[in-house]
Amino acid sequence: MRLSGYLLPATAFAAAAALCAGTAYFSMQMVETASRQDVADALLRDGQDWAEVDVNGLQVFLIGTAPDEAARFRAMTVAGSAVDSARVIDQMLVADAEEIEAPRFSMEILRNESGISIIGLVPGETDRERLLGVLSEMTEGDQQIADLLEEADFPKPEGWSAAVDFAGRALEDLPRSKISVSAGRVHIKAMTDSETARREIERNLRRRVPKGVELTLDLSAPRPVITPFTLRFLMDEEGLRFDACSADTEAARERILKAASDAGFEGNANCRLGLGVPSRRWGEAGAMAIAAVKELGGGSVTFSNADVALVALEGTSQGLFDRVVGELEAALPQVFALHATLPETPQETDQGPPEFTATLSPEGSVQLRGRINSDLARETADSLAKALFGSESVYTAARVAEGLPNGWSTRVLTGLEALGQLSNGALRVTPELVRVSGNTGNKDANAEIAGLLSDKLGEGADYEIDVTYQEKLDPELGIPTPEQCEAQIVEIIGDRKISFEPGSANLDASAKDIMDELAELLKLCGDIPLEIQGHTDSQGRESMNEALSRDRAQSVLDALRNRRVLTSSYRVKGYGETLPIADNSTEEGREANRRIEFKLIRPEPTEEEPTALEQIEQEGAEAAGDPAAPEESDAAQDDAAQDEAGAGETGVEGAEE
Repeated sequence: MRLSGYLLPATAFAAAAALCAGTAYFSMQMVETASRQDVADALLRDGQDWAEVDVNGLQVFLIGTAPDEAARFRAMTVAGSAVDSARVIDQMLVADAEEIEAPRFSMEILRNESGISIIGLVPGETDRERLLGVLSEMTEGDQQIADLLEEADFPKPEGWSAAVDFAGRALEDLPRSKISVSAGRVHIKAMTDSETARREIERNLRRRVPKGVELTLDLSAPRPVITPFTLRFLMDEEGLRFDACSADTEAARERILKAASDAGFEGNANCRLGLGVPSRRWGEAGAMAIAAVKELGGGSVTFSNADVALVALEGTSQGLFDRVVGELEAALPQVFALHATLPETPQETDQGPPEFTATLSPEGSVQLRGRINSDLARETADSLAKALFGSESVYTAARVAEGLPNGWSTRVLTGLEALGQLSNGALRVTPELVRVSGNTGNKDANAEIAGLLSDKLGEGADYEIDVTYQEKLDPELGIPTPEQCEAQIVEIIGDRKISFEPGSANLDASAKDIMDELAELLKLCGDIPLEIQGHTDSQGRESMNEALSRDRAQSVLDALRNRRVLTSSYRVKGYGETLPIADNSTEEGREANRRIEFKLIRPEPTEEEPTALEQIEQEGAEAAGDPAAPEESDAAQDDAAQDEAGAGETGVEGAEE
């Protein structure tokens, strides 16, 4: 009985303990399952499907490999939002990071009167001390270098070193500039002293830019002072055109060009922007005057500062002329003074009108012909021409005549001064007109000549300008003359030779560098008359040598064509063994005689025919019994022929040298 009294409570306690243990176990299983499911669902909703969940009691373990540290931290945050964050145990790994991308390297160099500043991010491999040393050589006096560069330990990108070196060299010529540099790219923004300096600097920079570097330029120059401030617009049987166009602002230029367009002008006008305008209403006044010329049906209008000369066409109605001129006078700003002319129809005369002509050849020779009003005026014209064109280049055959109009000498001398601004051309002076025509390498020649004629011929003077700009004549573009090209070809070849395969017209591989250099020069020279000459030694038959030399010259021409050289004015000729420069009895002499030469094709001297006016004057002098007239003409022609022959001999000797 005593045993049963103890057994029953013990059994009850054991049963209760088992029941509690089972309840705790099943409760723990439910908590673990719920925690695992809640955390897994939260991670899946957030896109963290790479993470896995495991539980052990109340602890929640996150396992897996996170793509980066941010993803690992995000997974911990999401799990902490589903269960108590203290229960979350981090057992995740992070994937190895990929190679970090290099930053974009760039720098800016600023230079002004205060000194030089350099700022940007550069590779650690950049030779910073060398760069600063180059910049320090450009400073003067109290100027300082502000070094604000930062470095990053990455290798230099391709094109970085070339761009930095080029920027340093470019800065030497740019005291007021900003240069932006990045790998393979340089942008330069700078102010130059003048338009001429701007063109020179731009040409030099583009020539020096290294391969693999892209260069962009933004160069500006102060506007020039235009004296006199000139505008000249014509509308006649030759069409509508500007002989000169100046404006003080973009708006004024657009207004003038729009008025010309409304009148029917369709070309491109070189309308210069500059300082020195007599009125801020310049564009308005110019547009009014051009509209007046249109309403008159033709004529010309010339502005020289505040003086305005309007010339109608012959035959214009007097009533129309009076109305248009009156309206223009009333509309022009007060500062402008208008002088309007309606030419009278000229009366027919038995003799031609007095005339003076001057011609300037491309070779530089000048001939003065026609009438002039005194011995002193002729000597003055001759002296001026010699001062402009050279004493040896001037031939004067002008005759002293009476009854010439007032101001004739002034018109002649002014015309010669205008002719001096051309590379070649002609001057014609008559009582009604001064006409200048020809070619020039100055883009602003029309405007400058118009300003000169307006200033010196006076108010109401009529003149014509027919000047053509030719790029090859522009000295600012650095295009060499044909003679300079010929000399530079000799300099390029130097002690080297254009070589061929033995007994063949095929260029040897060693000739490639010479041909490349010649091609670059000849592209710059443009379309010049050039003869490519082939020469051989005396070995072999003469006919075979001539054919071989011609074929070799042709091979050189073909090689230049393949390099995109304009060869339409070139010709080839084989001289064979006929022009040796050394002794053919030695190997050294024969080697020297086997050669290619480049020679300019110079024009044959021609005898200039007298003009119709000179023939009339000469016949009149002979009829009057003046024997000196024909003798003077013959002697002058002999002198001119001797001058031309002498010039030709000099050119040949220069070419041979």
